[in-house]
Amino acid sequence: MAANLLFCQSPYTHTCITYTAVNEAFLTASEKTAIVSRPKGAWKPEDIAPLGEVLLHTTRILAQRFRLSQQEVWSALPQLDTRKTIIAKHCPDFASSLRCIPSKYRRHDGLCNNLYVPTFASTRSVFSRLVPPAYSDGVGDPRVSVVRGEHLPSPRAVSATVHRDKGFHDHAITLYVVAWGQFMDHDFTLTATPLDPMTRNEPGGCCQPSTANQTNPLCLPIHLPPNDPFYSTFGQSCMDFVRAFSGVRMDCRLGVRAPFNVQAGVIDANTVYGSDPVLARKLRLLRGGLMKMNNTLSSLGLKELLPLKLDWPDEGCLRSFPNQYCFEAGDIRVNEQLILTTMHTLWFREHNRLAKSLSRLNPHWNDETLYQETRRIVVAQIQHITFKEFLPLLLGEDVMKQYDLILRRTGYWDGYNPSTDPSMTVAFISAAFRFGHSLLPSAVERWSASHKFIASTRLSRLIRQPWDLFRAGVLDQYYVGLMNQPAQAVDDAVTQEVTNHLFEPPEKNFGIDLVSLNLQRGREMGLPGYTTYRRYCGLPAIYTFDQLGLYMSNFTAQRYKKLYSHVDDIDLWSAGVSERPLAGSLLGPTFTCIVATQMQRLKYGDRYWYELPGQPSSLTLQTRECHVRAASFLTLI
Repeated sequence: MAANLLFCQSPYTHTCITYTAVNEAFLTASEKTAIVSRPKGAWKPEDIAPLGEVLLHTTRILAQRFRLSQQEVWSALPQLDTRKTIIAKHCPDFASSLRCIPSKYRRHDGLCNNLYVPTFASTRSVFSRLVPPAYSDGVGDPRVSVVRGEHLPSPRAVSATVHRDKGFHDHAITLYVVAWGQFMDHDFTLTATPLDPMTRNEPGGCCQPSTANQTNPLCLPIHLPPNDPFYSTFGQSCMDFVRAFSGVRMDCRLGVRAPFNVQAGVIDANTVYGSDPVLARKLRLLRGGLMKMNNTLSSLGLKELLPLKLDWPDEGCLRSFPNQYCFEAGDIRVNEQLILTTMHTLWFREHNRLAKSLSRLNPHWNDETLYQETRRIVVAQIQHITFKEFLPLLLGEDVMKQYDLILRRTGYWDGYNPSTDPSMTVAFISAAFRFGHSLLPSAVERWSASHKFIASTRLSRLIRQPWDLFRAGVLDQYYVGLMNQPAQAVDDAVTQEVTNHLFEPPEKNFGIDLVSLNLQRGREMGLPGYTTYRRYCGLPAIYTFDQLGLYMSNFTAQRYKKLYSHVDDIDLWSAGVSERPLAGSLLGPTFTCIVATQMQRLKYGDRYWYELPGQPSSLTLQTRECHVRAASFLTLI
């Protein structure tokens, strides 16, 4: 029997579990779930989710049978070698051991970026964590209050009480920061969630009386207070929300619920090229290395627009007519708001400009070589602009130096570390990098080439409705507007355009609440509270509500005191945007720490980082000087 014993070698446990016990638990867990052995075509999130749920159920069975502590479930259980169990035959190939060969060009799915751990930051890989999760059952149930028997306040109550539309402009930054931040967020993160099979949008039905859990087991509806100042006027008492899918770890190892990423978690221009080969090929013209474009306005002497999304036309698009179509790009959220769409358009155009230039210089290159070489340069440009222009505004010079985020002016940077996992952390994707929601304006402005204000449009009318861009000359007016319109400050205020009117259909007068979605997402992912991350970042600990006033307004601190049962319950996103910013930074100390940590990992953990020497993918010094270091947001426009 000794060979059948699997010891949890960990400082946290002395428990021994047999392979037989693991097999029995897995069989029990899979009795009512049909696991996809291998889908037709590429693996989709809905193909992975059934196995993810079975592995989660297996974890629960073992945790209960062997009375494992939360620490044992988090730290010890993932060490069990599932390759020696029946789980192995159900494990997808993308989660199994791969043999990687160093390549000049990135894979679209991010696999083999790290030659030793091929799944690091690849598509379909689970998010990492800075601290252990706070699942209420230690395995996968949403976070609850640290006070026994108490509930966390309704996300909507927190939104309506703390995050009111009372913000101020930050004249140090413009909407360019908002646009770039969202464009980058969509480059390296997209949480896998259930989608409506007809529209490929967020599913409804979670608010149907008595049938919510039957409709979708992942339903976690947001209950609205009966006295809500806005939604009560429309008779609304509930907001649809579904939990993220549970994914599979490397070798399908067991452990706590693990949401996963649809994107590759590095800066690789997924927003332009897509995160899977099928979409990538669909977006290409397959001639001259070019991307497909829409020449609707070319007859007027104007530049091309993005291609139209003709299949799944309702995905991420609020259409009023059957023959009305949104745009298509490498990320499905391209139409989420119009200023984001302008960024996608900018980079499609830049790719084609570069491809034509390279073709003239290298007439012997075929379509594939032109595409891949252009893609390499575009990725490098995006990395460069992010670290040269965006992050210094966001974090400040002192933090950039502290985390070694400052780029070299000349030569190479040889800092790649294969032991660094650049994968997105839950704290970053569900809280810290959502700081931009506080920056959003109530209306988006258009300005003339002579930098004079023309007009503005309510933000909610530009969400999933990019119709303005089909009007001649309007796109350029939005570009000039991005450089002139001040953004809101990072603070506790959020425009009602996204707290009351997000994704509002044209025929209705209300939408959903982005702040509520932020808080509910963090809770369902087991994201610990704000005070936990202050401790992680080495910041002064907070033990009472009154101490909050040292780091945010007393007014906000007192509102938290009325809402939450304990200071440790406060949601990370809410308190993170409420902190006073550090000197020279847009962010408070907690979000600065989380964002800077993630950006450092993105730089050190990417084998294709554009400054690296000695890699098959390394750019020549001439290419970097001419095409990358000379690039800026202004030169692109």
